[in-house]
Amino acid sequence: MSSDLNKKQIVTVLGAGSWGSALAKLLHQNGHTVRLWEFDSAVAARYAATRENADFLPGIQMDEGILITSDMAEALADTGFVIFVVPTHVLRVVAEKAADLIDKHCVVVTCSKGIEKGTMLCMSDVLSETLPNLSADHLAALSGPSHAEEVSRGVPTLVTAASVNHDTGVKVQALFMSPVFRVYTSQDLIGVELGGAIKNVIAVAAGISDGVGFGDNTKAALMTRGLVEITRLGSAMGADALTFAGLSGMGDLVVTCMSRHSRNRFLGEEIGKGRSPETVVTDMVQVAEGYRTTASALELARKHQVVMPITQEVYRVLYENKSPKEAVRDLMTRDPKIEDWG
Repeated sequence: MSSDLNKKQIVTVLGAGSWGSALAKLLHQNGHTVRLWEFDSAVAARYAATRENADFLPGIQMDEGILITSDMAEALADTGFVIFVVPTHVLRVVAEKAADLIDKHCVVVTCSKGIEKGTMLCMSDVLSETLPNLSADHLAALSGPSHAEEVSRGVPTLVTAASVNHDTGVKVQALFMSPVFRVYTSQDLIGVELGGAIKNVIAVAAGISDGVGFGDNTKAALMTRGLVEITRLGSAMGADALTFAGLSGMGDLVVTCMSRHSRNRFLGEEIGKGRSPETVVTDMVQVAEGYRTTASALELARKHQVVMPITQEVYRVLYENKSPKEAVRDLMTRDPKIEDWG
Protein backbone atom coordinates (compact mmCIF):
# COMPACT_ATOMS: atom_id res chain seq x y z
CA MET A 1 0.00 0.00 0.00
CA SER A 2 2.87 2.42 0.72
CA SER A 3 3.95 2.33 -2.95
CA ASP A 4 0.42 3.31 -4.00
CA LEU A 5 0.47 6.21 -1.56
CA ASN A 6 3.69 7.53 -3.10
CA LYS A 7 2.26 7.55 -6.63
CA LYS A 8 1.60 10.87 -8.28
CA GLN A 9 -2.11 11.40 -8.82
CA ILE A 10 -4.51 13.26 -11.07
CA VAL A 11 -6.38 15.66 -8.80
CA THR A 12 -9.33 17.92 -9.56
CA VAL A 13 -10.00 20.96 -7.38
CA LEU A 14 -13.55 22.28 -7.81
CA GLY A 15 -13.59 25.93 -6.75
CA ALA A 16 -10.95 28.52 -7.64
CA GLY A 17 -11.36 30.88 -4.71
CA SER A 18 -8.52 31.58 -2.31
CA TRP A 19 -8.56 28.16 -0.61
CA GLY A 20 -9.06 26.19 -3.80
CA SER A 21 -6.21 28.06 -5.46
CA ALA A 22 -3.91 27.58 -2.48
CA LEU A 23 -4.62 23.84 -2.38
CA ALA A 24 -4.14 23.51 -6.14
CA LYS A 25 -0.75 25.18 -5.81
CA LEU A 26 0.22 22.92 -2.91
CA LEU A 27 -0.88 19.76 -4.72
CA HIS A 28 1.04 20.72 -7.85
CA GLN A 29 4.14 21.38 -5.78
CA ASN A 30 3.68 17.86 -4.37
CA GLY A 31 4.11 16.56 -7.92
CA HIS A 32 0.50 15.76 -8.77
CA THR A 33 -1.32 16.58 -12.01
CA VAL A 34 -3.78 19.28 -10.98
CA ARG A 35 -6.92 20.65 -12.68
CA LEU A 36 -8.54 23.72 -11.09
CA TRP A 37 -12.16 24.36 -12.03
CA GLU A 38 -13.65 27.88 -11.97
CA PHE A 39 -17.39 28.20 -12.72
CA ASP A 40 -17.11 31.58 -14.51
CA SER A 41 -15.60 31.05 -17.96
CA ALA A 42 -14.35 34.65 -18.28
CA VAL A 43 -12.66 34.52 -14.88
CA ALA A 44 -11.15 31.11 -15.70
CA ALA A 45 -9.72 32.42 -18.99
CA ARG A 46 -8.21 35.48 -17.30
CA TYR A 47 -6.81 33.38 -14.46
CA ALA A 48 -5.29 30.88 -16.90
CA ALA A 49 -3.67 33.69 -18.87
CA THR A 50 -2.29 35.75 -15.98
CA ARG A 51 -1.60 32.81 -13.61
CA GLU A 52 -2.74 35.04 -10.75
CA ASN A 53 -5.98 34.89 -8.79
CA ALA A 54 -6.11 38.67 -8.45
CA ASP A 55 -9.52 38.72 -6.73
CA PHE A 56 -8.72 36.24 -3.95
CA LEU A 57 -4.94 35.64 -3.77
CA PRO A 58 -3.26 38.73 -5.23
CA GLY A 59 0.47 38.43 -5.72
CA ILE A 60 0.52 34.62 -5.67
CA GLN A 61 1.66 33.09 -8.95
CA MET A 62 0.13 29.79 -10.06
CA ASP A 63 2.40 27.27 -11.75
CA GLU A 64 2.01 26.89 -15.51
CA GLY A 65 1.44 23.16 -15.10
CA ILE A 66 -1.91 23.67 -13.35
CA LEU A 67 -4.84 23.41 -15.76
CA ILE A 68 -7.35 26.18 -15.02
CA THR A 69 -10.67 25.60 -16.76
CA SER A 70 -14.41 26.28 -16.59
CA ASP A 71 -15.12 22.98 -18.40
CA MET A 72 -16.11 20.54 -15.67
CA ALA A 73 -15.84 17.51 -17.93
CA GLU A 74 -12.28 18.49 -18.81
CA ALA A 75 -11.45 19.04 -15.15
CA LEU A 76 -12.82 15.68 -14.02
CA ALA A 77 -11.58 13.44 -16.84
CA ASP A 78 -9.73 10.37 -15.48
CA THR A 79 -9.20 11.99 -12.09
CA GLY A 80 -8.51 9.99 -8.96
CA PHE A 81 -9.25 12.65 -6.35
CA VAL A 82 -11.96 15.32 -6.38
CA ILE A 83 -11.53 18.19 -3.91
CA PHE A 84 -14.63 20.32 -3.31
CA VAL A 85 -13.65 23.85 -2.28
CA VAL A 86 -16.76 25.86 -3.11
CA PRO A 87 -18.90 27.99 -0.75
CA THR A 88 -21.24 25.80 1.27
CA HIS A 89 -24.41 27.35 -0.13
CA VAL A 90 -23.50 26.23 -3.68
CA LEU A 91 -21.92 22.87 -2.84
CA ARG A 92 -25.11 20.92 -3.61
CA VAL A 93 -25.52 22.58 -7.02
CA VAL A 94 -21.88 22.00 -7.99
CA ALA A 95 -21.98 18.39 -6.78
CA GLU A 96 -25.13 17.69 -8.78
CA LYS A 97 -23.43 19.08 -11.88
CA ALA A 98 -20.38 16.91 -11.27
CA ALA A 99 -22.20 13.73 -10.21
CA ASP A 100 -22.21 11.89 -13.54
CA LEU A 101 -18.57 12.80 -14.18
CA ILE A 102 -17.10 11.41 -10.96
CA ASP A 103 -16.02 7.77 -11.11
CA LYS A 104 -17.11 5.55 -8.22
CA HIS A 105 -13.46 4.76 -7.46
CA CYS A 106 -12.55 8.41 -6.87
CA VAL A 107 -11.72 9.71 -3.42
CA VAL A 108 -13.87 12.79 -2.75
CA VAL A 109 -12.71 15.40 -0.24
CA THR A 110 -14.70 18.33 1.10
CA CYS A 111 -12.76 21.40 2.19
CA SER A 112 -15.89 23.56 2.56
CA LYS A 113 -16.73 24.45 6.16
CA GLY A 114 -20.37 24.97 7.03
CA ILE A 115 -23.83 23.51 7.56
CA GLU A 116 -26.36 23.54 4.74
CA LYS A 117 -29.32 25.84 5.33
CA GLY A 118 -32.63 24.05 5.65
CA THR A 119 -31.33 20.49 5.69
CA MET A 120 -28.86 21.17 8.53
CA LEU A 121 -26.45 18.72 6.88
CA CYS A 122 -22.67 18.81 7.08
CA MET A 123 -20.90 19.02 3.75
CA SER A 124 -19.99 15.32 3.63
CA ASP A 125 -23.68 14.47 4.01
CA VAL A 126 -24.57 16.84 1.17
CA LEU A 127 -22.03 15.06 -1.03
CA SER A 128 -23.40 11.66 0.01
CA GLU A 129 -26.87 12.79 -1.09
CA THR A 130 -25.80 14.31 -4.39
CA LEU A 131 -23.16 11.82 -5.57
CA PRO A 132 -25.05 8.51 -5.93
CA ASN A 133 -21.93 6.59 -7.01
CA LEU A 134 -19.94 7.73 -3.98
CA SER A 135 -19.27 5.22 -1.23
CA ALA A 136 -18.93 6.53 2.34
CA ASP A 137 -15.56 4.76 2.40
CA HIS A 138 -14.31 7.09 -0.35
CA LEU A 139 -15.37 10.33 1.33
CA ALA A 140 -13.20 12.60 3.48
CA ALA A 141 -12.99 16.11 4.92
CA LEU A 142 -9.89 18.27 5.28
CA SER A 143 -10.02 20.84 8.07
CA GLY A 144 -7.85 22.76 10.51
CA PRO A 145 -6.17 26.15 11.09
CA SER A 146 -5.21 26.92 7.52
CA HIS A 147 -5.62 30.35 5.98
CA ALA A 148 -5.17 30.25 2.22
CA GLU A 149 -3.02 33.38 2.27
CA GLU A 150 -0.42 31.57 4.37
CA VAL A 151 -0.63 28.13 2.78
CA SER A 152 -0.08 29.70 -0.65
CA ARG A 153 3.17 31.22 0.66
CA GLY A 154 4.43 27.99 2.18
CA VAL A 155 3.89 28.95 5.82
CA PRO A 156 4.06 25.75 7.96
CA THR A 157 0.50 24.51 8.51
CA LEU A 158 -1.11 21.49 10.21
CA VAL A 159 -4.54 20.08 9.38
CA THR A 160 -6.65 16.93 9.82
CA ALA A 161 -7.94 14.57 7.14
CA ALA A 162 -11.06 12.81 8.43
CA SER A 163 -12.84 9.80 6.98
CA VAL A 164 -14.87 6.97 8.48
CA ASN A 165 -12.51 4.72 6.50
CA HIS A 166 -8.96 4.81 7.86
CA ASP A 167 -7.37 3.88 4.53
CA THR A 168 -9.12 6.79 2.79
CA GLY A 169 -7.87 9.17 5.47
CA VAL A 170 -4.33 7.89 4.89
CA LYS A 171 -4.67 8.39 1.11
CA VAL A 172 -5.75 12.00 1.62
CA GLN A 173 -2.95 12.48 4.13
CA ALA A 174 -0.39 11.24 1.59
CA LEU A 175 -1.87 13.39 -1.17
CA PHE A 176 -1.50 16.67 0.71
CA MET A 177 1.46 16.02 3.02
CA SER A 178 4.53 18.15 2.39
CA PRO A 179 7.42 19.68 4.37
CA VAL A 180 5.24 22.76 4.97
CA PHE A 181 1.81 21.10 5.18
CA ARG A 182 1.51 18.38 7.81
CA VAL A 183 -1.64 16.23 7.80
CA TYR A 184 -3.01 14.07 10.62
CA THR A 185 -5.81 11.54 10.20
CA SER A 186 -9.05 11.02 12.11
CA GLN A 187 -12.07 8.77 11.77
CA ASP A 188 -14.34 11.28 13.53
CA LEU A 189 -15.76 12.81 10.35
CA ILE A 190 -18.73 14.51 12.03
CA GLY A 191 -16.55 16.02 14.76
CA VAL A 192 -13.97 17.39 12.33
CA GLU A 193 -16.67 18.92 10.13
CA LEU A 194 -18.64 20.45 13.00
CA GLY A 195 -15.51 22.00 14.48
CA GLY A 196 -14.66 23.62 11.16
CA ALA A 197 -18.20 24.88 10.66
CA ILE A 198 -19.23 26.26 14.03
CA LYS A 199 -15.93 27.94 14.88
CA ASN A 200 -16.96 30.48 12.23
CA VAL A 201 -19.92 31.48 14.40
CA ILE A 202 -17.64 32.05 17.39
CA ALA A 203 -15.24 34.00 15.17
CA VAL A 204 -18.08 36.37 14.27
CA ALA A 205 -18.62 36.87 18.00
CA ALA A 206 -14.90 37.52 18.51
CA GLY A 207 -14.94 40.07 15.71
CA ILE A 208 -17.96 41.82 17.21
CA SER A 209 -16.03 42.04 20.47
CA ASP A 210 -13.09 43.64 18.64
CA GLY A 211 -15.32 46.06 16.79
CA VAL A 212 -17.11 47.22 19.92
CA GLY A 213 -13.74 47.84 21.57
CA PHE A 214 -13.63 45.10 24.18
CA GLY A 215 -10.29 43.54 25.08
CA ASP A 216 -8.36 40.31 25.21
CA ASN A 217 -10.23 39.13 28.30
CA THR A 218 -13.51 39.22 26.42
CA LYS A 219 -12.19 37.46 23.34
CA ALA A 220 -10.52 34.74 25.41
CA ALA A 221 -13.82 34.14 27.22
CA LEU A 222 -15.75 33.95 23.95
CA MET A 223 -13.27 31.47 22.49
CA THR A 224 -13.25 29.27 25.59
CA ARG A 225 -17.00 29.19 26.09
CA GLY A 226 -17.48 28.97 22.34
CA LEU A 227 -15.45 25.77 22.33
CA VAL A 228 -17.79 24.47 25.04
CA GLU A 229 -20.77 25.12 22.73
CA ILE A 230 -19.08 23.37 19.81
CA THR A 231 -18.24 20.38 22.00
CA ARG A 232 -21.76 20.16 23.46
CA LEU A 233 -23.37 20.09 20.04
CA GLY A 234 -20.79 17.74 18.59
CA SER A 235 -21.19 15.28 21.45
CA ALA A 236 -24.96 15.36 21.07
CA MET A 237 -24.53 14.51 17.38
CA GLY A 238 -22.20 11.58 18.01
CA ALA A 239 -18.76 13.18 17.73
CA ASP A 240 -15.82 12.42 20.01
CA ALA A 241 -15.47 15.31 22.46
CA LEU A 242 -11.66 15.06 22.27
CA THR A 243 -11.76 15.95 18.56
CA PHE A 244 -12.61 19.51 19.54
CA ALA A 245 -9.36 19.83 21.49
CA GLY A 246 -7.47 19.17 18.25
CA LEU A 247 -6.57 20.97 15.05
CA SER A 248 -10.07 20.98 13.57
CA GLY A 249 -11.56 22.22 16.84
CA MET A 250 -9.47 24.44 19.10
CA GLY A 251 -6.79 24.96 16.45
CA ASP A 252 -9.18 26.27 13.82
CA LEU A 253 -11.11 28.26 16.43
CA VAL A 254 -7.99 30.09 17.60
CA VAL A 255 -6.78 31.07 14.14
CA THR A 256 -10.23 32.14 12.92
CA CYS A 257 -10.94 34.27 15.97
CA MET A 258 -7.50 35.92 16.03
CA SER A 259 -6.23 36.28 12.48
CA ARG A 260 -6.23 39.36 10.29
CA HIS A 261 -7.02 36.98 7.40
CA SER A 262 -10.28 35.76 8.97
CA ARG A 263 -13.36 36.75 6.98
CA ASN A 264 -15.68 35.79 9.81
CA ARG A 265 -13.80 37.83 12.38
CA PHE A 266 -13.83 40.74 9.90
CA LEU A 267 -17.60 40.41 9.46
CA GLY A 268 -18.10 40.60 13.21
CA GLU A 269 -15.68 43.48 13.63
CA GLU A 270 -17.47 45.61 11.06
CA ILE A 271 -20.81 44.87 12.75
CA GLY A 272 -19.29 45.80 16.10
CA LYS A 273 -18.26 49.13 14.60
CA GLY A 274 -21.88 49.84 13.71
CA ARG A 275 -22.38 48.58 10.16
CA SER A 276 -25.39 46.41 9.36
CA PRO A 277 -24.73 42.69 8.77
CA GLU A 278 -26.43 42.78 5.38
CA THR A 279 -24.23 45.66 4.18
CA VAL A 280 -21.01 43.99 5.31
CA VAL A 281 -21.90 40.66 3.69
CA THR A 282 -22.88 42.37 0.43
CA ASP A 283 -19.64 44.35 0.30
CA MET A 284 -17.35 41.39 1.00
CA VAL A 285 -15.60 39.83 -2.01
CA GLN A 286 -15.09 36.52 -0.21
CA VAL A 287 -17.73 34.48 1.63
CA ALA A 288 -17.97 34.65 5.42
CA GLU A 289 -19.47 31.22 6.10
CA GLY A 290 -20.36 32.15 9.68
CA TYR A 291 -23.20 34.35 8.49
CA ARG A 292 -25.25 31.44 7.15
CA THR A 293 -23.88 28.82 9.55
CA THR A 294 -25.12 30.75 12.59
CA ALA A 295 -28.75 30.13 11.64
CA SER A 296 -28.11 26.45 10.89
CA ALA A 297 -26.13 25.93 14.10
CA LEU A 298 -28.94 27.39 16.15
CA GLU A 299 -31.42 25.07 14.42
CA LEU A 300 -29.22 22.10 15.25
CA ALA A 301 -28.94 23.24 18.87
CA ARG A 302 -32.72 23.33 19.18
CA LYS A 303 -33.08 19.98 17.46
CA HIS A 304 -30.61 18.31 19.81
CA GLN A 305 -31.70 20.34 22.87
CA VAL A 306 -28.23 21.83 23.38
CA VAL A 307 -27.69 25.18 25.12
CA MET A 308 -25.58 27.51 22.92
CA PRO A 309 -25.94 31.06 24.32
CA ILE A 310 -23.13 32.65 22.29
CA THR A 311 -24.53 31.23 19.07
CA GLN A 312 -27.98 32.46 20.03
CA GLU A 313 -26.75 36.00 20.67
CA VAL A 314 -24.76 36.07 17.42
CA TYR A 315 -27.94 35.03 15.61
CA ARG A 316 -29.88 37.88 17.22
CA VAL A 317 -27.23 40.39 16.19
CA LEU A 318 -27.06 39.06 12.63
CA TYR A 319 -30.76 38.52 11.97
CA GLU A 320 -32.78 40.43 14.57
CA ASN A 321 -30.90 43.77 14.68
CA LYS A 322 -29.90 43.32 18.29
CA SER A 323 -27.23 45.68 19.56
CA PRO A 324 -23.83 43.96 20.03
CA LYS A 325 -23.39 45.61 23.42
CA GLU A 326 -26.83 44.43 24.50
CA ALA A 327 -25.95 40.90 23.37
CA VAL A 328 -22.78 40.92 25.48
CA ARG A 329 -24.69 42.30 28.45
CA ASP A 330 -27.24 39.49 28.18
CA LEU A 331 -24.45 36.90 28.03
CA MET A 332 -22.76 38.40 31.09
CA THR A 333 -25.94 38.53 33.17
CA ARG A 334 -27.11 34.97 32.62
CA ASP A 335 -27.82 32.97 35.76
CA PRO A 336 -24.69 31.94 37.72
CA LYS A 337 -23.46 28.45 36.78
CA ILE A 338 -20.76 25.87 37.45
CA GLU A 339 -18.11 25.84 34.74
CA ASP A 340 -19.33 22.73 32.98
CA TRP A 341 -17.88 21.29 29.77
CA GLY A 342 -20.82 18.99 29.17
